[in-house]
Amino acid sequence: MRARARAVAGAGARAHAGSGATASARAAAGFLAGGALALALAALPVAQALAADPTAPATPVRTVTDTYHGIAVSDPYRWMEDSKSPEWQAWVKAQAAHAEAVLARIPGRDAMRRRLLELADAGEFMGGVEQGGGRLFYLKSEPGRGNRRLFMRESDVGPEQLLLDPDALPGIAAPDQGHHAIDFHSPSPDGKLVAVGISAGGSEASVLRVYDIAAGRFLPVAIDRAGLNGDIHWRPDNRSFFYNRLPAPGADGKGELYNKSAVYLHELGREPARDPAVIGWEVNPARRFDVPDLPYVQTAAGSRWALALVLHGDAREVSVYVAPLADVKGPDTPWRRLIGPDDAVSRVALAGDAVFALSHRDASRSKLLRWDLKRPTAAATVVMPQGRAVLRDVVAAKDAAYVRAIDGGISRVWRVPLAGGRVTSVALPFEGTVRDMMVTPARDGLMLRLEGWTQSPVIYRIDAKGKVTDTGLQPPIAIDMSGIEAERVMVKSHDGVEVPLSILSRRGAKRDGSHPTIVTGYGAYGISLEPRFGTVRMGWLEKDGVYAICHVRGGGEFGAEWHDGGRVLTGTKQNTISDFIACAEYLIAQGWTAPARLAGTGGSAGGITIGGAINQRPELFAAAESAVGVSDMLRMELTPNGAPNVAEFGTVANAEHFKVMYAISPYHRVKDGANYPAVIVTTGANDPRVDAWLPGKFAARLQAATASGKPVLLRVDFDAGHGMGSTKAQWTAQEADVWSFFLWQMGEPGFQPPK
Repeated sequence: MRARARAVAGAGARAHAGSGATASARAAAGFLAGGALALALAALPVAQALAADPTAPATPVRTVTDTYHGIAVSDPYRWMEDSKSPEWQAWVKAQAAHAEAVLARIPGRDAMRRRLLELADAGEFMGGVEQGGGRLFYLKSEPGRGNRRLFMRESDVGPEQLLLDPDALPGIAAPDQGHHAIDFHSPSPDGKLVAVGISAGGSEASVLRVYDIAAGRFLPVAIDRAGLNGDIHWRPDNRSFFYNRLPAPGADGKGELYNKSAVYLHELGREPARDPAVIGWEVNPARRFDVPDLPYVQTAAGSRWALALVLHGDAREVSVYVAPLADVKGPDTPWRRLIGPDDAVSRVALAGDAVFALSHRDASRSKLLRWDLKRPTAAATVVMPQGRAVLRDVVAAKDAAYVRAIDGGISRVWRVPLAGGRVTSVALPFEGTVRDMMVTPARDGLMLRLEGWTQSPVIYRIDAKGKVTDTGLQPPIAIDMSGIEAERVMVKSHDGVEVPLSILSRRGAKRDGSHPTIVTGYGAYGISLEPRFGTVRMGWLEKDGVYAICHVRGGGEFGAEWHDGGRVLTGTKQNTISDFIACAEYLIAQGWTAPARLAGTGGSAGGITIGGAINQRPELFAAAESAVGVSDMLRMELTPNGAPNVAEFGTVANAEHFKVMYAISPYHRVKDGANYPAVIVTTGANDPRVDAWLPGKFAARLQAATASGKPVLLRVDFDAGHGMGSTKAQWTAQEADVWSFFLWQMGEPGFQPPK
């Protein structure tokens, strides 16, 4: 699933979409081995259904039939949806134990785990750079450390200071609670305080705290159910901030994960229970909010205005309200709607008395608009019309608004002077992906991180004259990529549409069909899979492997039309799957690989992609992975994260949506007696985005249906969620398990278990 905050574009992508084995998971597996496993299964109170994979634990079948728009749909594993029940707990632990036992027999797995962790430790990786009072705040992944830690510098060139280590937080992190993670951080305008969100076990259930840098301690405030996706905005007084908070659990003890939230104003020293709500669910009867609407209040240095940005679930179109910052105090705040869903705006930046926004209304690749807040009745003006490049993001510094775009898979940046004048392009040091743009309205210019498939990331500062300087904040990564080449080709899909396919391989690799190959895809929310540097990927390429990324429809590589070309709401979601299949066929036809040497992967919303591909063309793949994947599309909307995703995945209440959903729902399209490839399904027990029972049902259905004799495994990490917040050891262990599983199924020497 995609991160709900629009500033975190691409979070739902596959890079860290799963989680790995941990001590708690291994302990569970160890307990359920042998006699304990037999007792756990014996305790299941119904007759067992023998799996077509005879080595997998048997699974109870209790078929429930629902009728949707006159069509009867059977669900044999509805009972799994009660994930708190002892029956589910016993079953999922038995599955985890079985998966661990099978994976442990692969001879090359342990060496693969060591190698991937070594590659992950090849250097320091910086991210999440924020600026306050001239100081820089950032998270850093370091060799030998599993979690990212929070650091600070007084300036670009100042000495580094460690602020917070999530593994060593007195009174917060404890070994018996599993690992902790810093989910977000937001410094005060003067840089003396920093708000942070800390959660346990990959749950993303952040508790908002405030750290006093001079005192070296947390202030006595802890706000739970807060900071959803970390969009915290301080007021100029450095003593108060706006934050999003979910409602308290009801009498039944059930709470919300994403829905019915509101924005509150917190002043340091005040009890959070007394914080006034300023906009959101049931805050003001005169302003109606729907269940999945997610509001944030944004501020900007030097601006007398506040913006309330409202996400309508996971729809790409947002609403924006404006009010004088001094008047944003409570439910009666005089908000004026500036932008509605019909304006088709996806990104917004506040700069003084102006609002800049990207809109795809009558412009599939988006245009840049500007509103003058001093003229409340004036219409927006077009600052940058639609062009060849797809406009993806806009931020505002003291001197200009900066726009990021994709042009044929390469990032471009434009500078738009706030005082008016010519829009100019920024010359970047090399062609790659601008992963972040970091600005502060109190300073000219911007910082950005630039990287490519084979280019190590560099953090540059660009001044108001366009001069580019390497900050030195991101040290070079000590991985030699000179022997790897990346190419981008266009593949003709089933309907003649050409789909981009990025292929990474050893330089000069022969096209003899021999290479172990992974093809991956996503295809949702308009997210683009842009070039990303990854040291761990070398662990696959070192095996003479090929790694391919299929930029399927449903993503955003060519703008709104590309998104709508693979979407339930437009009746075109099958294109996402067909594009992926076409890319797999291309890799075979061009001699990169053969079906016996090809594996497909998809994570989160990409679970629809890979699930559809193995259901429709199982013979194309030797193996497949569905990572924390959406699989039961008819029941997804009943999960805590279901309502926001209706905008992307549709609703069974709509007959046209249902028709498309049912036709491509991975769980419902599994065919009894089909010769499925070997499949590994991964999940995290604490996943707040795709409940673990969704991958569980898919795995059980495949185990019961497959006639190939190949294994179907459900790998579970009991100290992880959707992948956000997983430690380095966790996600490299999962990748090693999946890749070892693939190489086993591809017949690779050194990965064949003893008979």
